[in-house]
Amino acid sequence: MSKTVEILLAEDNPADVYLIEEALREHKVDFHITVAEDGEAAISLLANSGLKPDIVLLDLNMPKRSGGEVLDEMRRTSADVPVIILTSSDSPSDREEALRLGATCYIRKPTGLDEFLEIGATIKRLAAGGAAS
Repeated sequence: MSKTVEILLAEDNPADVYLIEEALREHKVDFHITVAEDGEAAISLLANSGLKPDIVLLDLNMPKRSGGEVLDEMRRTSADVPVIILTSSDSPSDREEALRLGATCYIRKPTGLDEFLEIGATIKRLAAGGAAS
């Protein structure tokens, strides 16, 4: 029996939350997702709720605190948790900064549904202890 993957998703767009959940279902990932609608909520959940995610998905452009700030804060306390940056930014400097801060991988949000669903495959690989690809 497979283990339920605990996911923290820091994302302020409900449509993207829905698409990520669909991508996980498409790839038959047994998951429980906790959504933080802004960076401050993500930091608070990690620090105060006892939440121990197996994987964190972070949008870079969020209200209150950016995904970069969340990642920087996370790496001070949760160095081993895989973090996927999932963002609309295609900026090379954003990518370099996210990787410097310790992101496991950086994925630009796809515009097509099929490409978006492939995010589920990346999460499945990471949850199984594999590489992000």
